[in-house]
Amino acid sequence: MKRCGWARSPAMVEYHDREWGVPVHDDRVLFEFITLEGAQAGLSWETILNKRDAYRRAFAGFDPAKVARFTAARRTRLMQDAGIVRNRLKIDSTVTNAAAFIAVQREFGSFDRYLWSFVGGKSIRGRFRTSKELPARTELSDALSKDLKRRGFRFVGTTICYAFMQAVGIVNDHTVGCFRRKVS
Repeated sequence: MKRCGWARSPAMVEYHDREWGVPVHDDRVLFEFITLEGAQAGLSWETILNKRDAYRRAFAGFDPAKVARFTAARRTRLMQDAGIVRNRLKIDSTVTNAAAFIAVQREFGSFDRYLWSFVGGKSIRGRFRTSKELPARTELSDALSKDLKRRGFRFVGTTICYAFMQAVGIVNDHTVGCFRRKVS
């Protein structure tokens, strides 16, 4: 079975085979992925996957309404949680992003509706032959990043946004020949 070249370890193969590039329309899952992608900045995605369950526990199952209410004391306690990336800026940004996420939900009816409006509701399919050809950013990720920042989100640079769009199926960058290419 042929898959994208980056899926090598058991955790990455499972993620590749079950999630990466599959269109997501659930706001809780979208909040989870935007949080995890921000946490990944400067680290490997596999590191974050290995911490995913701890993130779910630490951040109230990625319920944005609950996370937006995290107090300074709770954020300080999270700095002691070895199961997550203990970076104050990343922890604080998750709380800030939860509030911004809720504001987007109120404005658009759902974060899903907002996000998918960037692509007219349809995934963009890449035509890359190898994983090395995948871009780190695109004009679309630039636009999403700029708009999210304008709305108060943090840790949403263009590279993070492109990885987020790949993860949630906004773009389908499974390489030509990968058995998961037809997921969207």
